[in-house]
Amino acid sequence: MRIASFKLRRSVLYCPASNPKAMEKTGSLNCDAVIFDLEDSVAPAEKAAARERLRAFLLSDARPACETVVRINALSSKWGTDDLIAARGMKPDAILLPKVNGPSDILSADEALDEMDAPPTLKLWAMMETPQALINAGPIAALGSNPAARLDCLVAGTNDLVKELRASSDRDVLRPLLLQIVVAARAAGIAAIDGVANDFRDMEVVARECAEARAMGYDGKTLIHPSQIYPANAIFAPTAQEVMEAREIVEIFSRPENADTNVVSLNGRMLERLHLEQAEVLLAQARAVEEAEESEE
Repeated sequence: MRIASFKLRRSVLYCPASNPKAMEKTGSLNCDAVIFDLEDSVAPAEKAAARERLRAFLLSDARPACETVVRINALSSKWGTDDLIAARGMKPDAILLPKVNGPSDILSADEALDEMDAPPTLKLWAMMETPQALINAGPIAALGSNPAARLDCLVAGTNDLVKELRASSDRDVLRPLLLQIVVAARAAGIAAIDGVANDFRDMEVVARECAEARAMGYDGKTLIHPSQIYPANAIFAPTAQEVMEAREIVEIFSRPENADTNVVSLNGRMLERLHLEQAEVLLAQARAVEEAEESEE
């Protein structure tokens, strides 16, 4: 991942735009990002009202200070175009596109935003929740290498994947698909966020899924309840031991005698410059965590 563009996305909370009380609460939560949802969590009859309610909320002082994302309905649906136009005016950090099947879905949204004179800082996130999305994961993610395409993050839509594939919801079944999404994201240098844990009352399940996702390389996890924020923030943050080891790696490569060296020895380990890059990313994440914790005090 490009270190300069690193953003903390350990905990990404879904919030229904049809629930005013939940929206108001987001300002007091310590999640790294909120996805305000106009799609799955909003009934068809409520979509227009939810859109206007969200517009008023995000243009008010009550809007949360964290990264803000609006999930619109698919552009192919009867609500999608109005959602995209409204979302652009809400000034979110990103717009999350559902049911992405291929690069053309990203490019169509990007072109529409360009026609609306949306600033280049307005990014696109893509839900990876269809069989076509997985088949096209590489070409979709590759758009992230071109800043003009706006693509900044891939989000695993595990519930929709299970439904579309007629598969078991067991994480062992989903793991190869989840890894495929991470591989595509990393190849393009963009972020990847894991799907939700449906049983929000079972913190052991939430913690286990967060640990599995982090081990696979995900940046964070989408959440459906505020109670899931704490385990996600804790598990996706670097440990003190990891930070110490990363600092040692940076220090040894910074020594004058290692300026032109590609391989060094540290505590019985042979380290290459790829380990230095990994250490720098981890330290950037640790700094972001520290800044987030300071802002909460």
